[in-house]
Amino acid sequence: MYQIIFFAIAFLLSLDNSYAQELYVSTEPASNMASRSVGIRLANEGMINNGFKNRTNLEVMTGVSKNLMLHGNAYFSDFYQDKQKFEGLSFYGKYRFLSIDSVKKHFRGAFFAKYSFSNDPLVNDEISLEGDNSGIQGGVVFTKLLHKLAVSGSGNYTYAFDNQNYDFRPGQARQSIGYTLSGGYLLFPKTYTSYKQTNVNLYIELLGKTNPGKGQNLMDLAPAIQFIINSTFRIDLSQRIQLWNNMQRTAKNMYLVRLEYNFFNVY
Repeated sequence: MYQIIFFAIAFLLSLDNSYAQELYVSTEPASNMASRSVGIRLANEGMINNGFKNRTNLEVMTGVSKNLMLHGNAYFSDFYQDKQKFEGLSFYGKYRFLSIDSVKKHFRGAFFAKYSFSNDPLVNDEISLEGDNSGIQGGVVFTKLLHKLAVSGSGNYTYAFDNQNYDFRPGQARQSIGYTLSGGYLLFPKTYTSYKQTNVNLYIELLGKTNPGKGQNLMDLAPAIQFIINSTFRIDLSQRIQLWNNMQRTAKNMYLVRLEYNFFNVY
Protein backbone atom coordinates (compact mmCIF):
# COMPACT_ATOMS: atom_id res chain seq x y z
CA MET A 1 0.00 0.00 0.00
CA TYR A 2 2.75 2.45 0.96
CA GLN A 3 4.64 1.51 -2.22
CA ILE A 4 1.64 2.67 -4.26
CA ILE A 5 1.60 6.07 -2.53
CA PHE A 6 5.36 6.43 -2.95
CA PHE A 7 5.03 5.66 -6.65
CA ALA A 8 2.20 8.18 -7.06
CA ILE A 9 4.12 10.99 -5.33
CA ALA A 10 7.31 10.14 -7.22
CA PHE A 11 5.36 10.21 -10.48
CA LEU A 12 3.99 13.68 -9.74
CA LEU A 13 7.37 15.07 -8.76
CA SER A 14 9.23 13.48 -11.66
CA LEU A 15 7.01 15.24 -14.17
CA ASP A 16 8.12 18.67 -13.01
CA ASN A 17 10.46 19.03 -15.98
CA SER A 18 7.81 18.00 -18.53
CA TYR A 19 4.59 19.60 -19.74
CA ALA A 20 1.14 19.96 -18.15
CA GLN A 21 -2.66 20.34 -17.89
CA GLU A 22 -4.75 21.31 -14.91
CA LEU A 23 -8.37 20.36 -15.65
CA TYR A 24 -8.37 17.80 -12.86
CA VAL A 25 -11.06 15.14 -12.68
CA SER A 26 -11.40 14.61 -8.91
CA THR A 27 -10.38 18.07 -7.65
CA GLU A 28 -10.48 21.73 -8.69
CA PRO A 29 -7.31 23.70 -9.55
CA ALA A 30 -6.55 27.22 -8.37
CA SER A 31 -7.25 28.48 -11.91
CA ASN A 32 -10.77 29.42 -13.00
CA MET A 33 -12.77 28.89 -16.16
CA ALA A 34 -12.93 31.79 -18.63
CA SER A 35 -14.89 34.82 -17.47
CA ARG A 36 -18.44 35.19 -18.86
CA SER A 37 -18.49 31.50 -19.77
CA VAL A 38 -20.98 28.81 -18.71
CA GLY A 39 -20.32 25.09 -18.38
CA ILE A 40 -22.70 22.16 -17.97
CA ARG A 41 -21.57 18.82 -16.54
CA LEU A 42 -23.36 15.48 -16.34
CA ALA A 43 -21.57 12.85 -14.27
CA ASN A 44 -22.26 9.30 -13.18
CA GLU A 45 -20.25 7.47 -10.54
CA GLY A 46 -20.84 4.14 -8.93
CA MET A 47 -19.73 0.81 -7.50
CA ILE A 48 -20.18 -2.67 -8.92
CA ASN A 49 -19.15 -4.59 -5.78
CA ASN A 50 -22.01 -6.52 -4.13
CA GLY A 51 -24.56 -5.12 -6.57
CA PHE A 52 -24.63 -1.99 -8.69
CA LYS A 53 -25.12 1.38 -6.96
CA ASN A 54 -24.65 4.73 -8.71
CA ARG A 55 -25.06 8.49 -8.37
CA THR A 56 -25.83 11.03 -11.10
CA ASN A 57 -24.75 14.64 -10.71
CA LEU A 58 -25.95 17.59 -12.82
CA GLU A 59 -23.70 20.62 -12.47
CA VAL A 60 -23.85 24.16 -13.85
CA MET A 61 -20.86 26.48 -13.48
CA THR A 62 -19.88 29.95 -14.58
CA GLY A 63 -16.84 32.20 -14.63
CA VAL A 64 -18.18 35.43 -13.13
CA SER A 65 -14.81 37.12 -13.61
CA LYS A 66 -11.20 36.07 -14.06
CA ASN A 67 -10.96 35.64 -10.28
CA LEU A 68 -14.42 34.31 -9.30
CA MET A 69 -16.07 31.03 -10.31
CA LEU A 70 -19.42 29.60 -9.11
CA HIS A 71 -20.90 26.07 -9.30
CA GLY A 72 -24.32 24.59 -8.54
CA ASN A 73 -24.98 20.83 -8.27
CA ALA A 74 -27.98 18.51 -8.00
CA TYR A 75 -27.53 14.89 -6.86
CA PHE A 76 -29.57 11.74 -7.53
CA SER A 77 -28.65 8.22 -6.37
CA ASP A 78 -29.71 4.81 -5.07
CA PHE A 79 -26.88 4.64 -2.53
CA TYR A 80 -29.21 4.52 0.48
CA GLN A 81 -32.32 2.87 -0.97
CA ASP A 82 -33.36 0.55 -3.81
CA LYS A 83 -34.45 3.23 -6.29
CA GLN A 84 -32.95 6.44 -7.58
CA LYS A 85 -34.08 9.57 -5.72
CA PHE A 86 -33.19 13.23 -5.42
CA GLU A 87 -30.59 13.63 -2.65
CA GLY A 88 -29.83 17.32 -2.43
CA LEU A 89 -27.98 20.35 -3.75
CA SER A 90 -24.61 21.98 -3.30
CA PHE A 91 -23.18 25.41 -4.12
CA TYR A 92 -19.47 26.08 -4.59
CA GLY A 93 -17.45 29.26 -5.04
CA LYS A 94 -13.76 29.79 -5.72
CA TYR A 95 -11.82 33.07 -5.57
CA ARG A 96 -8.33 33.32 -7.05
CA PHE A 97 -6.17 35.56 -4.87
CA LEU A 98 -2.73 34.82 -6.34
CA SER A 99 -1.54 34.70 -9.93
CA ILE A 100 2.12 34.69 -10.97
CA ASP A 101 2.31 34.25 -14.74
CA SER A 102 5.15 33.87 -17.23
CA VAL A 103 5.66 32.18 -20.60
CA LYS A 104 4.15 28.65 -20.58
CA LYS A 105 3.99 28.53 -16.80
CA HIS A 106 2.17 30.03 -13.84
CA PHE A 107 1.58 29.65 -10.12
CA ARG A 108 -1.87 30.34 -8.68
CA GLY A 109 -3.65 30.23 -5.36
CA ALA A 110 -7.36 30.31 -4.56
CA PHE A 111 -9.76 30.14 -1.64
CA PHE A 112 -12.91 28.05 -2.01
CA ALA A 113 -16.10 27.48 -0.06
CA LYS A 114 -19.00 25.04 -0.38
CA TYR A 115 -22.47 24.60 1.09
CA SER A 116 -24.43 21.37 0.71
CA PHE A 117 -27.96 20.23 1.57
CA SER A 118 -28.84 16.51 1.74
CA ASN A 119 -31.79 14.36 2.79
CA ASP A 120 -29.85 11.06 2.98
CA PRO A 121 -29.60 8.92 6.16
CA LEU A 122 -26.54 9.67 8.33
CA VAL A 123 -24.97 6.21 8.43
CA ASN A 124 -21.34 6.97 7.47
CA ASP A 125 -18.25 8.19 9.28
CA GLU A 126 -16.99 9.76 6.05
CA ILE A 127 -18.28 13.30 5.57
CA SER A 128 -18.98 14.19 1.95
CA LEU A 129 -20.73 17.27 0.57
CA GLU A 130 -21.30 15.52 -2.79
CA GLY A 131 -24.84 14.36 -1.99
CA ASP A 132 -24.28 12.54 1.32
CA ASN A 133 -24.10 15.30 3.95
CA SER A 134 -25.44 18.76 4.66
CA GLY A 135 -22.67 21.12 5.71
CA ILE A 136 -20.16 23.82 4.92
CA GLN A 137 -16.57 23.64 3.71
CA GLY A 138 -13.72 26.08 3.30
CA GLY A 139 -10.25 25.57 1.91
CA VAL A 140 -7.28 26.72 -0.11
CA VAL A 141 -5.66 25.32 -3.25
CA PHE A 142 -2.36 26.07 -5.01
CA THR A 143 -1.54 25.02 -8.58
CA LYS A 144 1.77 25.10 -10.46
CA LEU A 145 1.62 24.91 -14.26
CA LEU A 146 4.82 24.25 -16.21
CA HIS A 147 4.38 23.72 -19.95
CA LYS A 148 2.18 20.60 -20.21
CA LEU A 149 2.38 19.52 -16.57
CA ALA A 150 0.33 20.80 -13.64
CA VAL A 151 0.77 19.87 -9.98
CA SER A 152 -1.80 20.99 -7.43
CA GLY A 153 -2.32 20.63 -3.69
CA SER A 154 -5.25 21.59 -1.48
CA GLY A 155 -6.49 21.46 2.09
CA ASN A 156 -9.99 21.96 3.45
CA TYR A 157 -12.09 21.89 6.61
CA THR A 158 -15.68 20.57 6.57
CA TYR A 159 -18.39 20.85 9.23
CA ALA A 160 -21.50 18.72 8.75
CA PHE A 161 -25.04 19.64 9.83
CA ASP A 162 -27.91 17.28 10.55
CA ASN A 163 -29.57 16.20 7.30
CA GLN A 164 -33.17 17.16 6.54
CA ASN A 165 -34.89 14.19 8.20
CA TYR A 166 -31.92 12.63 10.01
CA ASP A 167 -29.80 13.67 13.01
CA PHE A 168 -26.24 12.69 13.87
CA ARG A 169 -25.80 9.98 16.49
CA PRO A 170 -24.06 11.00 19.74
CA GLY A 171 -20.30 10.82 19.20
CA GLN A 172 -20.57 10.63 15.40
CA ALA A 173 -17.99 12.77 13.57
CA ARG A 174 -19.22 16.15 12.33
CA GLN A 175 -15.81 17.56 11.35
CA SER A 176 -13.43 16.50 8.61
CA ILE A 177 -10.09 17.70 7.27
CA GLY A 178 -9.37 16.94 3.62
CA TYR A 179 -6.12 17.09 1.66
CA THR A 180 -5.27 16.37 -1.96
CA LEU A 181 -2.25 16.13 -4.25
CA SER A 182 -2.91 16.08 -7.99
CA GLY A 183 -0.85 15.89 -11.16
CA GLY A 184 -1.91 16.22 -14.78
CA TYR A 185 0.02 15.68 -18.02
CA LEU A 186 -0.99 16.72 -21.54
CA LEU A 187 -0.25 13.62 -23.64
CA PHE A 188 -1.61 14.80 -27.01
CA PRO A 189 -1.23 16.83 -29.11
CA LYS A 190 2.52 17.07 -29.05
CA THR A 191 2.32 20.40 -30.90
CA TYR A 192 -0.67 22.72 -31.18
CA THR A 193 -1.76 23.70 -34.69
CA SER A 194 -5.49 24.33 -34.13
CA TYR A 195 -7.97 24.70 -31.27
CA LYS A 196 -9.96 21.89 -32.94
CA GLN A 197 -7.28 19.35 -32.06
CA THR A 198 -8.38 16.73 -29.53
CA ASN A 199 -6.50 16.97 -26.23
CA VAL A 200 -5.70 13.81 -24.28
CA ASN A 201 -4.71 14.35 -20.63
CA LEU A 202 -3.56 11.85 -18.01
CA TYR A 203 -4.11 12.44 -14.28
CA ILE A 204 -3.17 10.87 -10.99
CA GLU A 205 -4.62 12.21 -7.73
CA LEU A 206 -4.28 11.38 -4.04
CA LEU A 207 -7.41 12.18 -2.01
CA GLY A 208 -7.26 12.00 1.79
CA LYS A 209 -9.58 12.72 4.72
CA THR A 210 -9.31 12.55 8.49
CA ASN A 211 -11.94 13.05 11.20
CA PRO A 212 -10.22 15.03 14.01
CA GLY A 213 -10.31 13.38 17.42
CA LYS A 214 -11.87 10.18 16.07
CA GLY A 215 -8.81 8.35 14.75
CA GLN A 216 -10.60 7.87 11.41
CA ASN A 217 -8.66 8.24 8.15
CA LEU A 218 -8.90 7.32 4.51
CA MET A 219 -6.80 7.71 1.37
CA ASP A 220 -7.84 7.14 -2.25
CA LEU A 221 -5.79 7.05 -5.45
CA ALA A 222 -7.66 8.32 -8.53
CA PRO A 223 -6.03 7.80 -11.96
CA ALA A 224 -7.95 9.29 -14.88
CA ILE A 225 -7.89 9.97 -18.60
CA GLN A 226 -9.53 12.98 -20.23
CA PHE A 227 -10.46 13.98 -23.78
CA ILE A 228 -11.16 17.60 -24.80
CA ILE A 229 -12.74 18.03 -28.24
CA ASN A 230 -12.89 21.35 -30.11
CA SER A 231 -11.85 23.11 -26.87
CA THR A 232 -15.47 22.94 -25.66
CA PHE A 233 -16.50 19.30 -25.07
CA ARG A 234 -14.80 17.30 -22.33
CA ILE A 235 -14.97 13.59 -21.42
CA ASP A 236 -13.57 12.36 -18.08
CA LEU A 237 -13.00 8.69 -17.17
CA SER A 238 -11.68 7.81 -13.71
CA GLN A 239 -11.46 4.93 -11.25
CA ARG A 240 -10.89 5.52 -7.54
CA ILE A 241 -8.79 2.97 -5.66
CA GLN A 242 -9.06 2.85 -1.87
CA LEU A 243 -5.52 2.67 -0.46
CA TRP A 244 -6.55 2.55 3.18
CA ASN A 245 -9.59 3.33 5.29
CA ASN A 246 -10.83 2.73 8.83
CA MET A 247 -14.14 4.58 8.66
CA GLN A 248 -17.63 3.60 7.53
CA ARG A 249 -18.22 4.91 4.00
CA THR A 250 -20.60 4.24 1.12
CA ALA A 251 -18.56 5.58 -1.79
CA LYS A 252 -15.41 3.53 -2.28
CA ASN A 253 -13.56 2.17 -5.32
CA MET A 254 -15.96 4.09 -7.57
CA TYR A 255 -15.78 4.66 -11.31
CA LEU A 256 -16.56 8.12 -12.71
CA VAL A 257 -17.83 9.04 -16.18
CA ARG A 258 -18.41 12.75 -16.81
CA LEU A 259 -19.39 14.84 -19.82
CA GLU A 260 -18.92 18.61 -19.93
CA TYR A 261 -19.77 21.28 -22.49
CA ASN A 262 -18.66 24.92 -22.28
CA PHE A 263 -20.22 28.05 -23.78
CA PHE A 264 -17.99 31.12 -24.07
CA ASN A 265 -18.87 34.86 -23.98
CA VAL A 266 -22.40 34.11 -22.80
CA TYR A 267 -22.94 37.41 -20.95
